[in-house]
Amino acid sequence: MAGENLTLRGVLRDVLLAAAVTGRADPAPLNRPWPLLLRWTRYIGVGRLPYGLVTNLFGLALTVGLVAGTVSLLSTETLRRGIYVSDGTKLFIAVAVTAPLALRDRHPLGAWRLSFLAMALIDVDGWLTVPFVPAGSVAALVAVYTVAVRCSRDITLGVGLISFAGLWIKAPETGPGASVLLLLALTVGYAVRVRQTSRRELAEQEKRHQDAEAVLTERQRIARELHDVVAHHMSMIAIQAEAAPYKVESVPDETRRDLAEIRATALDALTELRRVLGVLRAEDGAETAPQPSLARLDELVGNARGAGLRVETRLSGDLAGLPPGVGLTAYRILQEALSNAMRHAPGSRVEVEVSCDDGASGDGGASGDGGVVLLGVVNGPPAGGRGSVPPLPGGGHGLVGMRERAAALGGELTARPTPEGGFAVTASLPVKAREAT
Repeated sequence: MAGENLTLRGVLRDVLLAAAVTGRADPAPLNRPWPLLLRWTRYIGVGRLPYGLVTNLFGLALTVGLVAGTVSLLSTETLRRGIYVSDGTKLFIAVAVTAPLALRDRHPLGAWRLSFLAMALIDVDGWLTVPFVPAGSVAALVAVYTVAVRCSRDITLGVGLISFAGLWIKAPETGPGASVLLLLALTVGYAVRVRQTSRRELAEQEKRHQDAEAVLTERQRIARELHDVVAHHMSMIAIQAEAAPYKVESVPDETRRDLAEIRATALDALTELRRVLGVLRAEDGAETAPQPSLARLDELVGNARGAGLRVETRLSGDLAGLPPGVGLTAYRILQEALSNAMRHAPGSRVEVEVSCDDGASGDGGASGDGGVVLLGVVNGPPAGGRGSVPPLPGGGHGLVGMRERAAALGGELTARPTPEGGFAVTASLPVKAREAT
């Protein structure tokens, strides 16, 4: 029992300390959409402005109005009661109790702390018929509501406990009614936070699902394309194994049996590949066209230029001799990178660089140690000053597909904004050496 009491005291201490000193509110969300009930303001122009900007301007304007109203109220009441209060004092009181309205969107906890101190320390007993300045009560309720929306449950609990305690200590005669209003602000604010949190978590879950689905779809597409490449090689093995005995007059029987076994194994493997292809092909139409390679790079660049991009290419190395799988992957990465430039930076200047080292040559009759194919697509900002390029990381699924393709070959791909306002995609694709034949 003593341990439970100690734990309860520790929890209360933590929540009260977080509310009064150490707690921090969630940052104001960027690009907040306008509430549904206020979207009609688009027709009068106001709704076309950022909602956060309008909220802060409205809070500032409301604060100025309440300051003027509070000064007028204090002047009228003190004059009627024959109490002399300097104009500076009245202005100070008005600003102190209403300033939280101007601060509550950017600094919810700071606004509540200022409101609590002002309401606790400023005594208008004998000046007004109520124990609190009316405008200060409104500001305090709005600050409490904002805290409940933008702060964690523990901080909100601490704010509620401190507010209730201050309310009943300073003005117990108005405690019941004021407590109902305070509880209403806390409850509504916390309900709004729960709803926003649930929607945000649902959106994040949907985003993860879409990313996972995009990865799976891209892997299926890669598998279909690589099937065509592998099937071609398996067919060549079977044909060469069948034709080899006829190229030499005297072939030992053991060699003939080995070649026949190689041919049979290749045909079995080809059958299994076709079975896998039957699973991967979409029911609404299989992709039966020959798979592209860097031999079609000029066509790809020509299409990009036709779409308005100013493309410059730099090619080096034996690109024609690349293995089909590497050539296909390189082509698809370049295709997606140029498509991104068309969508996000229309009319921009794009530099395309493709190179491979000496070992990357796929010449069937040469042996090598392997090499690497380097790809680079760098675009500038959109032409005509149409805004900066949206960052791709965490965005569309094209980047996911490019990374999957590079990873399938054991390579790497990076994508990042450039200091000039453009975007750069770079990739390295290893090329395994072939055995000499």
